[in-house]
Amino acid sequence: MARLKHDAPFVHEGCNLTDSTFGAYTEIGLGSRITNSSIGDYSYCDRYGDIANADVGKFANIASFVRVGATDHPLETAACHHFLYRSQDYWDDARPDEDFLNHRKTRRAVIGHDTWIGHGAMIKPEVTLGHGAVVASGAVVTKDVAPYTIVAGTPARVLRERQPIAIAERLIELAWWDWPHDALRMALDDFRSLRAEDFLERFGG
Repeated sequence: MARLKHDAPFVHEGCNLTDSTFGAYTEIGLGSRITNSSIGDYSYCDRYGDIANADVGKFANIASFVRVGATDHPLETAACHHFLYRSQDYWDDARPDEDFLNHRKTRRAVIGHDTWIGHGAMIKPEVTLGHGAVVASGAVVTKDVAPYTIVAGTPARVLRERQPIAIAERLIELAWWDWPHDALRMALDDFRSLRAEDFLERFGG
């Protein structure tokens, strides 16, 4: 029997899930924290993922110890510590700085469909990974990544194309990630055996 289900995420032990939604056939790895985010169909994160204020597309592959949407501290003030905005944790008569906390929630990271984020990488707030993009292990992504592009390093820089631009555009037009579950199963052997260009020729992309 298939382990993943269409109607509920497969959530491993020790996870903290807050104000988030999960699509069909999703999986959340051991000890992960998901906050104020949406996780698209078939996407998963491995152990100890930390995803905040993010919109994750379908078929995203997020390795262990990845952080998406890492929140910032205030730098223009005299101090940058939690006591400025989580003040209620320190004084009974203090209130949290709701304006600051709400502003952080609006600074969303966007992860496209069919993406792969390697072990220990970090995606900063307000960064978009295009469909098909790949982030190498340990990279820190501070700027948008074009579709079907591989980036690496700190800060992340373009390493090479995952697919040529013409093929990438055709894959985006085909949008196989929107196919019904049964159609994906029928095409499974072709997904496994065909190069991207041959797959496009077969399926009219």
